[in-house]
Amino acid sequence: MRATSEQRRVSPGRPPRRPAPRRTLHPGFIAAGAAVLAIVIVVLALALGGDKHSSSPPPAPAAIVKVLIPEGETRPQIAAIAKAHGLTGSYLVASSHSEAFDPVQYGAPRSIPSLEGFLFPATYEIYAGDSASVLVQKQLEAFEERFSAQYAADARALHETPYQLLIVASMIEREAEVQRDRPLIAAVIYNRLRAGMPLGIDATIRYALHDYSQPLTEAQLRDPSAYNTRLHKGLPPTPISNPGFASIEAAAHPAHVDYLYYVAAPDGCGEHVFTSSYSQFLAESAEYERALAANGGHVPTCHKR
Repeated sequence: MRATSEQRRVSPGRPPRRPAPRRTLHPGFIAAGAAVLAIVIVVLALALGGDKHSSSPPPAPAAIVKVLIPEGETRPQIAAIAKAHGLTGSYLVASSHSEAFDPVQYGAPRSIPSLEGFLFPATYEIYAGDSASVLVQKQLEAFEERFSAQYAADARALHETPYQLLIVASMIEREAEVQRDRPLIAAVIYNRLRAGMPLGIDATIRYALHDYSQPLTEAQLRDPSAYNTRLHKGLPPTPISNPGFASIEAAAHPAHVDYLYYVAAPDGCGEHVFTSSYSQFLAESAEYERALAANGGHVPTCHKR
C-alpha cells in the first residue's frame, strides 16, 4: 500500500526527521575544477587536430626525374646515366639478373652473364633517389610489351631464336646511323651467316674492349675474344647493346638483297655503301680511307643536311 502524502509527512510512533543541512562547494574548489577541465579540453583538442598555427607543414612529394636511355647503349653506359640522375645502388648489379624476368624463355642460354639486350631504351619517369633496380624493372617491362610473340615467329622463320634475333638487332643498332640502312645491314648479317662467312663487324670487338671512340689497333683486331667477329664465325655470345624498336624490326624483317659487304660512305653523312662484290667493297673502302686522309684522319663533315 502506497503511503499518502499525509502519511509521508508524519510516521506514527516516530519523531519527524530533521531535514539534512544543504552543502555548498567552496568557490576556490570550483575554480580549480574549472581550470582542470580547461586543461583537459586543450589536451584533447591538440590530440585530435593540433594547433593549425604551430604544426609543421606536410612533407613535399618526391620529385620525379625523367631518365632518357638512348638506343644502342650498353649496361655500363646506362649505369653512368642512372648515376647522373641520382638513382641509388648499382645499376650493373641490378641488370645482371632479375627474379621477375627469365631470358631463357627467349632462347637465351642459362649461362648468359647479364640482361644485356633486354634493357629497352626509352624515357622513364622515376622518383628522385629511387634504386637503380626500379629503372631495370621498368626497362624489362617495356621490353616485354614491345617484343611481341610475332617477333618470336619472325625469328623462327629466319631459323634463329628470339635471343639470336636480339643479338642481330643489337649489332644493327651499333652499325646503322640512318633508318634506310637498318634492313640492309640485317640482310648482310644473315647472308654472311648463311654463307658461313665471319661477320667482320668491328662493333662487336669494341663491345668486348669497352672502347667506342679510338681507332682499333691491329693488335685489337686480332684479339681472341669470342666477340671478335673477324676471327670467329657466327654471332657473338650476347647482344652488344640494347636495341630499340627500329633495329628489332629490321632484324625481324631484313631487306631481300644479296649484299655481303658494306662500308661507310665517304661523304660523312652516316650512310653505308652496300655490295655483293668483294672487289667493289675494296674499292669503296679505299675511297673512304682517302676521304679520311684528306680530312686529317677524321670523318668528313656531311654537307647534305
